[in-house]
This record gives sequence, C-alpha cells and structure tokens, in this order.
Amino acid sequence: MSRSLGIPVKLLHEASGHFITVELKSGELYRGSMAKCKDNWNCQLENITFTAKEGKVLQLEHVFIRVSKVGLTVIPDRLKNAPMLKRLDAKIKG
Repeated sequence: MSRSLGIPVKLLHEASGHFITVELKSGELYRGSMAKCKDNWNCQLENITFTAKEGKVLQLEHVFIRVSKVGLTVIPDRLKNAPMLKRLDAKIKG
C-alpha cells in the first residue's frame, strides 16, 4: 500500500477480511467478506448474500465488483478504531 493513497482507499484496504455491503447504482446489494481490493476501488467479495432490487436473495461464492458500478460501500463500524485512523487523529491533534 502506497503512502500517497488517500484516506478512503487506505480505509478500504483495512476492510479486507471484514464483511462489507456494496450497493450498486442499479439498486442491487452485495454483502460479503472482502477478499481483495485494488487502489482503484475494484473489489472481490467472498461468501456473498446478493439481494436483487426486486427482493430476490441468492448466495454466491465469489464476485468481482467494478467501482464504476458502485453507488455506496458500507464498511464495519469497528474500523473506526483502525490503527491507520488513530495515527491520522494523532497528526491532526498534535
């Protein structure tokens, strides 16, 4: 991970291994464990619960999501205590 990456990208990398929710611009929802993410925000999820905009729910093993299709990404609340954010908070305060 490069030092020149912005805070949102670093936070997305911190979410690897955690369950996240991704809502596409089309209204479809994917909730699963983030396996990988790239600096351009494209990400791969595993063990996904997919909810179509009509409400149909499916279980999927792997999904690759392109950032151009993403409307919203929800990361776990526990990442607010991520070491990267603590270092940033210390820089801001001090």
